[in-house]
Amino acid sequence: MEKLFFPSTQRRLRANQHIRELTATVRLSHKSFIQPVFIDQSLSYPRTVEGLLGIEVHTIHSAIEHITNCIENGISSFLLFPVPQKKQEKQFDFSFATLLIHTIKKEFGDAVWIAADLCLCSYTTHGHCGILNDDHSKLLNSKTVDVLNHYALQLAQAGANCIAPSDMMDGRIAAIRTSLDALGFDTVSIMSYASKFSSQFYGPFRDACNSAPISKGLQNRKTYQISPFNSNDAIASALRDEKEGADVLMVKPAMLYTDIIAKLKQLTYKPIAAYHVSGEYAAIELLAEKGLLNREAAHLEVWAALQRSGADIIISYAAQNAKTWIENLDY
Repeated sequence: MEKLFFPSTQRRLRANQHIRELTATVRLSHKSFIQPVFIDQSLSYPRTVEGLLGIEVHTIHSAIEHITNCIENGISSFLLFPVPQKKQEKQFDFSFATLLIHTIKKEFGDAVWIAADLCLCSYTTHGHCGILNDDHSKLLNSKTVDVLNHYALQLAQAGANCIAPSDMMDGRIAAIRTSLDALGFDTVSIMSYASKFSSQFYGPFRDACNSAPISKGLQNRKTYQISPFNSNDAIASALRDEKEGADVLMVKPAMLYTDIIAKLKQLTYKPIAAYHVSGEYAAIELLAEKGLLNREAAHLEVWAALQRSGADIIISYAAQNAKTWIENLDY
């Protein structure tokens, strides 16, 4: 009897929108997105960000309007980056950040979930994420953790739902978790920048937050952020933060580090957040502006890659568009 041969083909599963949608293994939802928001105390009016097309640095008033628009578009989770007017070396005033959070929570209440970025880079005269020694050659870990711990408590008291330490100091998660619990803020979560790399893709962000390192001593952040050439350090840092009490583990940047997301997903049951950073976002926007790609489709493709690699939460500057784009998604 002649053996029948059926050629293998996958194209039948690509034949139309319906079958592509039915068989899709990635299901994006706008409810998985967080919108970053920059707010600068020194501004009277919003300003645009160099390289971040469509993104503004806000006043408190314009931030309220922006958050209102985001809520109307289905986004209710936000990561706040307050930028103070005055920079210091050691004595920091966090009152603008606490006023900002208090104002937002008073306006929106439980209709929004607020994560507050926790770092000192926007506060310091030298742009580093902590306190430097006298000749600016070394970042002082323990002294920085003490200040961050104090700052975290003020953010929680102001109404933040989540503290997001981005400084990359050793031991800061344990210190913050212990202090929050001791003062009754046991429901305030910690989203740790657990695997944060020393990356070239933060440029537009540093313009928005006025946070580029300008020290004549320590000239970059390589002594406390993770080397792109060391994946073991990234995994070890994230698992350490989990043990210290982090509720969410963030990988930043995201697009270039999907291997870290995927590996971490196999090692933890904690939610993983992927931060599609300013340089990654800007690359898409600049190519789209020149007509070299479809902006909407490119962002959706990146988001699919992040979710496929294991991300549970996506932090994106285009999050405000996620609901509309996902609803109109052509699989």
